Amino acid sequence: MSKIKDDVKKQIEKRRTFAIISHPDAGKTTLTEKFLLYGGAINQAGSVKGKATSKHAVSDWMEIEKERGISVTSSVLQFNYGGYCINILDTPGHQDFSEDTYRTLMAADSAVMVIDASKGVEAQTRKLFKVCTMRHIPIFTFINKMDREAKDTFDLLDEIEKELGIATCPVNWPIGSGKEFKGVFDRQKQEVELFSDTKKGTSVGEVKKVDINNPEIDWLIGTEAKVTLEEEIELLDGAAAEFDQELVSKGELSPVFFGSALTNFGVETFLQHFLAMTSSPLPRMSDQGPIDPMKEKDFSAFVFKIQANMNKAHRDRIAFMRICSGEFEAGMNVYHIQGGREVRLSQPQQMMASERKMIDKAYGGDIIGVFDPGIFSIGDTLTTSKERFVYEGIPTFAPEHFARVRQVDTMKRKQFVKGINQIAQEGAIQIFQEYNTGMEEIIVGVVGVLQFDVLKYRLENEYKVEIRLENLPYEYIRWIENEEIDMNRLVGTSDMKKIKDLKDRPLLLFTHEWSIRMTQERNEGLILSEFGRS
Repeated sequence: MSKIKDDVKKQIEKRRTFAIISHPDAGKTTLTEKFLLYGGAINQAGSVKGKATSKHAVSDWMEIEKERGISVTSSVLQFNYGGYCINILDTPGHQDFSEDTYRTLMAADSAVMVIDASKGVEAQTRKLFKVCTMRHIPIFTFINKMDREAKDTFDLLDEIEKELGIATCPVNWPIGSGKEFKGVFDRQKQEVELFSDTKKGTSVGEVKKVDINNPEIDWLIGTEAKVTLEEEIELLDGAAAEFDQELVSKGELSPVFFGSALTNFGVETFLQHFLAMTSSPLPRMSDQGPIDPMKEKDFSAFVFKIQANMNKAHRDRIAFMRICSGEFEAGMNVYHIQGGREVRLSQPQQMMASERKMIDKAYGGDIIGVFDPGIFSIGDTLTTSKERFVYEGIPTFAPEHFARVRQVDTMKRKQFVKGINQIAQEGAIQIFQEYNTGMEEIIVGVVGVLQFDVLKYRLENEYKVEIRLENLPYEYIRWIENEEIDMNRLVGTSDMKKIKDLKDRPLLLFTHEWSIRMTQERNEGLILSEFGRS
């Protein structure tokens, strides 16, 4: 096996790929914007709610997102800062789109968890956190909105430790909160960072760094704030976990930072520390063992997201993939493992949300989008290696809400089938058919009910098809693991429904949890699973 070229290795070493996760409204999209501002990728940051700043956030591109002020699809943003090339995966904050977030986390090497200082750990944060710990990826915590009234800082740390079961290590410490928020104290450097006006957060602003022992401090932050800070630091030094890089890398210790994304306070400090504490792209598991980007010369990648119709002018589908090893060149031929043939990866692009730029090259750790003629599915592996290997599949999460979909105008059958199939391939919805019938009866399953609205909106706007949704009472779905199963002989309960997915795999729907147990008892050897594999 020939060695990886030095210049390719250097490029991969520069890469940092992370996802930003949070509960809705904790300020995640705003923080993403600010990273781009510091990286020089945008000149003026736009916040999501758009009152003080009239620009919409760069990472929100679908009309429904602009209307509601939430992110519903993950976007991928790349920028350069301090000699590093950074890929940010911004995930949907809204819990109804958590599945998209789970998949996105599969493509990241570390995660930044944004917590609202006045609310602490919220439900969605817990869920996402679980996925991170499942994968043992490093988690960094940014406690945001310090410019508003916040919970007690010690209580916040305590809550993170108790709720999420991870030790915390504050890298810096806030000086006051709300109107009294002056800046942060860097524990390692023993200096106070004070922030100047950043024009409501739209420009970088100036940071003044002053040594804690400098007599100037008293009048810069006020004697009272200085006394409080000294007391808190003393407490902290005695009680908090010490920084340990190894534990951070294993995902057992979370470095904590404080700031306000809205006003840019503490954002750059966080970015600098974060880059120093994270690693280059890591090896990924395949059925042939781990594939290490520092050793493997051949290109390989897996698809973690498919997005249709990102460009209104022409119908298109983009498959987003995470490059795991090697070098990517535009127009190269790669082997598509699941399709069993060579494909040419055309129109490769990187995203700045709705603005795309075509690229010639990309490296291990990068996220690229390529044109998908309808052949890719989530979880597919692509490689130029002669050794055919497959990257670990991405779990399909069980939908919790189901509805029967009917089109209003039966003449538009073709558009309806095309539209619903394309949206399903993106993974936002799952579609099923009644057992023993064709596409006449379609049942849609979603993780959160807001996805029904998005489905309706997209079918009307992108495919010109009007639909009616009839909610179904089912709450539980199970995949049948048995290879040889005669569905006609299956004895179920009165609230059970037999369905199949697009790959003709048999599934069962239930209204009550106890019906699942009953069905298993009535059919000896029946194996039911909560997860499907893509």
